[in-house]
Amino acid sequence: MNAGDHIVVSDLELTCSIGVPDEERTVPQRLTLCLKIFPQRGFSDLGDDIAKAVDYFILTQRVKRLAAERSRKLIETLADEVATLILGEFPVKRVAVELRKYILPDTQFVAVCLTREV
Repeated sequence: MNAGDHIVVSDLELTCSIGVPDEERTVPQRLTLCLKIFPQRGFSDLGDDIAKAVDYFILTQRVKRLAAERSRKLIETLADEVATLILGEFPVKRVAVELRKYILPDTQFVAVCLTREV
């Protein structure tokens, strides 16, 4: 197995009610999520069988539902919840999460980054 095998999901669009002021949470916002997912099996061990792989379509749909489920104040909270969900529900040994919010003037975005392992 190659310990470096990983899946990248780039700029997944999420809709979430998020922000510290109550007013900010009244209108859902666009966030983007970048993931680096390290599966439990190396790619050479998959045998071209989706049942042995991380189904990144199902994973991304599940993450989108998580983001939309409830409001939060902090993007740090959502990023941690995303990592916990992926490690708990998918055959993944490590995940790196970058969650971007487009809120501050004069900036492209603000992001939080974290890495979690089983």
